[in-house]
Amino acid sequence: MRYFKFKTIEQIKAEVDHLGLGEFIKFDEKLEAIFKPIRIGKLTIGNRLAIHPMEGCDGTLDGKPDELTFRRWKRFGASGVKLIWGEATAVVEEGRANPRQLLLNEKNLSEFAKLVQITRKAHKETWGDDSDLVIGIQLTHSGRWSYKKPIIAFHNPVVDRLTYIDKAKKIAIDENYPVVSDEYLERLEDEFVKCAKLAFEAGFQFVDIKQCHTYLLNELLAGKTRVGKYGGDLQNRTRFVRNVINKMKSELGDKIEIASRVNVFDCIPFIKDTSGIGRPVDHPIPYVFGFGVNEENPLEPDLEEPIQMIKILSSMSVKLINISMGSPYYNPHIGRPFETPPIDGYEQPEHPLVGVARHFKLTAEIKNAVGGDVAIVGTGYSYLREFFIFAAEANIKEGRTSIAGIGRGALAYPDFLIDLKRYGRLNPSKVCITISHCTNLMRSKHNELGQFPTGCVPRDKVYAEIFKIARKTSPF
Repeated sequence: MRYFKFKTIEQIKAEVDHLGLGEFIKFDEKLEAIFKPIRIGKLTIGNRLAIHPMEGCDGTLDGKPDELTFRRWKRFGASGVKLIWGEATAVVEEGRANPRQLLLNEKNLSEFAKLVQITRKAHKETWGDDSDLVIGIQLTHSGRWSYKKPIIAFHNPVVDRLTYIDKAKKIAIDENYPVVSDEYLERLEDEFVKCAKLAFEAGFQFVDIKQCHTYLLNELLAGKTRVGKYGGDLQNRTRFVRNVINKMKSELGDKIEIASRVNVFDCIPFIKDTSGIGRPVDHPIPYVFGFGVNEENPLEPDLEEPIQMIKILSSMSVKLINISMGSPYYNPHIGRPFETPPIDGYEQPEHPLVGVARHFKLTAEIKNAVGGDVAIVGTGYSYLREFFIFAAEANIKEGRTSIAGIGRGALAYPDFLIDLKRYGRLNPSKVCITISHCTNLMRSKHNELGQFPTGCVPRDKVYAEIFKIARKTSPF
């Protein structure tokens, strides 16, 4: 079903009001707040816009940035956005989500340094000054979504049925599949710290300890049924991230800022019903397997623990938090409202604007609860197309977020800020239209490298050609 039919801001405002979402989705056409700088520790970010961690699945097989990686980061650098939140980068080989995901280690360090240099150079050449440009890297372990084999923090009887040892044969993990040991997690803490030191050497100004999208560290936050020192109560479930932060501070002091992208609402898996629309899978009540969910109704968020966790991070001098939710593997409409589903997905079970409103509402509640000394980066803007900038302005001006981040929209339209400065508006023929072809490319594994690179098919000729090849060799 086509939802986005809006040609004017009045039309989208009318639909927002019709859906009863006016309290959460607001627009302000007087653009002022988005251009104001913000201070994070020792860093000054020159405006209130961020580019989210947009993975390109285009590294070399040994994890170095490759040609398309450099191209993407160069375009982001030239964009004028002052906070570039670099993409998911694995800290260990077995934690990569695909064979072309970036991997940070000593052998690859020089190429990561080159990535930073190219990004900063592009920014300086376009905008004249890069002193208020802040670039970070997201450190990750893919956990149950690691491409070589799942590495799970605990058994989730609902999600386990969707976690495949052999996807082609639909062989899912069962109750006998091993849970990752405390000893492995202890060693992994040190790998995160080692990569933070390498990130500093490469020139990154902050590292993101990734705790979102049901990857390993996000799953640890939900590990109420896990036994041992990393599971059970919230103190144990935050042990890993607390240990990593303490070790990073011990090794690096305040040389590099620490941030975290956090799921505040996992929700539960959805599958296609007979009409192709997403519906929640059957699940037990209480549902004790998600983070930020109401155990009696896991379709609803419960922010009590996410707020506690973010306050813990803040007390440890983590002052940059990026808010996210959902899983791209089993409920993509929660994390990124779309117009057209990915090839392995379902039709939207709700109007996409409802998903946008959920992002804005939960982000505002988090920001209000944790206080003004933590910079909150909001999510959920790309679906709004050329009107997203006015929603960003309203949310920042009203104190509902500190910074507005754009993900898919930046792949489609990396020069949006250049157009905004030049013309006072965004070009509707250049924006992301959320038809999920970037995800379709991510799902395409049938080339000699085991992974097609991903980017914006409708707006970027490079990826349009790649998409044609992928379709020819394996029909979508």
